[in-house]
Amino acid sequence: MTFSEPRYRLTANSWRLYYRSVRDKVLHTIRKRGLLRAGDRIAVAVSGGADSVAMLRILLELRVDLGVVLAVAHYNHALRGDDSDADEHFVAELARQHDLPFFAGRGSVPDHAHVNKLGIERAAREMRYQWLLELARQQRFEAIATAHTADDQAETVLMKFLRGTSTRGLAGIHPVLNRDGIRIVRPLLETARVDVEEYLASVEQQWCEDQSNRDKRLTRNRIRHELLPLLERDYNPNLRELLSETADVARAEEDYWRAAVESDFAARHPGPNRFLLAGFDYLNVALQRRLLKSLLDAEGIAADFCHVEALRRCALGEASRAEFPGGWFALRKGDCLALLEPAPDQQEAAGYQYTLAIPGEVYISEIRVTIRASLVNHESARRCESGTLLGADATGPQLLIRNWRPGDRFRPAHSGSDEKLKRLFSEKHIPADQRPVWPVALSGSQIAWVRELPVADHFVWTPGAGDAFRIDVFSDE
Repeated sequence: MTFSEPRYRLTANSWRLYYRSVRDKVLHTIRKRGLLRAGDRIAVAVSGGADSVAMLRILLELRVDLGVVLAVAHYNHALRGDDSDADEHFVAELARQHDLPFFAGRGSVPDHAHVNKLGIERAAREMRYQWLLELARQQRFEAIATAHTADDQAETVLMKFLRGTSTRGLAGIHPVLNRDGIRIVRPLLETARVDVEEYLASVEQQWCEDQSNRDKRLTRNRIRHELLPLLERDYNPNLRELLSETADVARAEEDYWRAAVESDFAARHPGPNRFLLAGFDYLNVALQRRLLKSLLDAEGIAADFCHVEALRRCALGEASRAEFPGGWFALRKGDCLALLEPAPDQQEAAGYQYTLAIPGEVYISEIRVTIRASLVNHESARRCESGTLLGADATGPQLLIRNWRPGDRFRPAHSGSDEKLKRLFSEKHIPADQRPVWPVALSGSQIAWVRELPVADHFVWTPGAGDAFRIDVFSDE
């Protein structure tokens, strides 16, 4: 574990100013947003990083003013070996120094990710929140405090915008969420990360540095360390503040529309897979879209703007049918929309198709993953397991990414013959309901890559055969 110190040294006067300004800003946020109430027992989620350590120290200063009781909660994801254990020890010692109860949990993130087909970051987040909520129920905490900052908010809004989203996505990180009566609160959501570090300097507090926060294979880290600084330098130095303001506006819009849509949707949704269309033609377009998005959400159908528009055309009688991921489709029958799911033996994805540059990446909205092609230098390529890399000379400068189609055939590296992908999916135990939208990559008319299989034999990279590249898949963070 490495300890980090603030980048700047403060004078005695600026020490006091930073100490007061950050503390007062957090107090203002808590009171303005109604995050905490007198008498609350709070589990403060502390990873050991700068943000969470600062949050704990600030809440310690404010607990008398707020009338709250604090405890420290740390979840060990066990992803970084000794460093993860050192972080846990650091947080435990911090709790001991301030005479606070300390609770620790841990679990196997890779196992959870594998079983649930999730990316590591999303799996870690799910496990952490599951544990925090269970701890809160057991210990009767009224609230869980997490250390999301204004920078986290700006990164989240920008990332969702780049991937395509509605105002619901632009609402970003909410200051407070209610989970079965337990509040998840974000006291630092209006505080910048640089202010957090300078506050820590003012109280001479160290923190742990997680080196994975600089891993640029992760989309959020590239946004944090590359894209946001570039946009601020070349376009708008106040971008982080503006993105946070956008999130505030979007949340207010969502609150308004949620109340406006709920009663109308309940009247139009008498049962599963049905939607009544009486008077639908006369509604405002924005309300039409929100009602139909609510219908798709109710059936668990992952749909983007294009899917909602296709359904709206169907509802207005401009199209006879609309199709959605996973093989779902909609038909208009008189004054009713019917959502239909294909029979298991006829499930065929409402296909998707994207172009992937080499190197480059593409976000597949239908399955909510990012697929990235990354060049690998020759020295590293020689150390990679055979059958994991493709040759750029063999594939050309780009690949076509699409979903699996019945009849697709594939020859994995070092195998003797082509096989039907359906059989290979069965051998790999890929769930049947995921196969219709399973991603494959084509060079020309030939399949060069299939998720979770070795690369195609004809396209496998061999030493001396030009540039090598690999394809990685990242689920939504």
